[in-house]
Amino acid sequence: MNKILISVVGPTAIGKTKLAILLAEYYNTEIISADSRQFFKEMNIGTAVPSNHELNLANHHFIQHKSITESYSVGDFESEAIDKISTLFKTKDVVIMAGGSGLYVNAITDGLNSFPTIDTGIREGLNAELTKHGIKFLQDKLERIDPVYFNKVDIHNPQRVIRALEVSIGSGKPYSSFIDQPKAERSFKILTVGLKADRAFIYDRINKRVDVMMKAGLLEEAKNVLPFRNYNALQTVGYKELFNYFDEEWTLEFAISEIKKNTRRFAKRQLTWFLRNKHTIWFDYEYEQNHILNEINSEILKLKNG
Repeated sequence: MNKILISVVGPTAIGKTKLAILLAEYYNTEIISADSRQFFKEMNIGTAVPSNHELNLANHHFIQHKSITESYSVGDFESEAIDKISTLFKTKDVVIMAGGSGLYVNAITDGLNSFPTIDTGIREGLNAELTKHGIKFLQDKLERIDPVYFNKVDIHNPQRVIRALEVSIGSGKPYSSFIDQPKAERSFKILTVGLKADRAFIYDRINKRVDVMMKAGLLEEAKNVLPFRNYNALQTVGYKELFNYFDEEWTLEFAISEIKKNTRRFAKRQLTWFLRNKHTIWFDYEYEQNHILNEINSEILKLKNG
């Protein structure tokens, strides 16, 4: 239990990649990406994948290792990432994990909750309802069946809404009743560090990042994946708004403004999620390198002595 996983969390555009690389270089170790949007090789600009320069500074795992046409669940990630972390710990005392996908981060730090096996026909029926009636229809159904989870989940994410409904319907129990079960036992200790900034600053960074993405070719990237728009990987901010532009439902200017707005909303949900962990050590995004390294070393010492 002297092995330490440092989990770097925080909202999008705050600088998690930069800090993860700093820590990886300092501890001579490697990085596990826990950003579910960066798993897919066809999505590069819109997911802010680390640059080639950044990838060369430290060895990263789970970056663009799947295709959008492949099925890849949080359970798959948990299994593969734990295996990779275990392998790295054979030669490393510290491993870094960085990402803004709270569910995927928790899959490694806490383990997934155990859910019953559900008849696939239920999901197929719910997908058909989504196509026929739209997301509002499923949102209303979830609010009736499981109001507790309805008030926690990102109700604009069809994957999450459908998953909650299929478990609730298939098991006869609310999805929320399967959450917050005892944590999984891990063979390593976990130190979670977060980056924070004023919300206005974060929102400004997001707006500027979207402008940079558009100049870098996000429109063309979205056009290239348009034939695959119904795959789960593409039900995400930055792509679905541009799909509406291609459908001539929105102007390009409005689509870009919606990307910015929805990314800001995503960042707000990230902050809410990560602030629930009372053990996170928070640092300002304008941290001084020696200060943050000294603080982290002090926290690691406490974990090892604890």
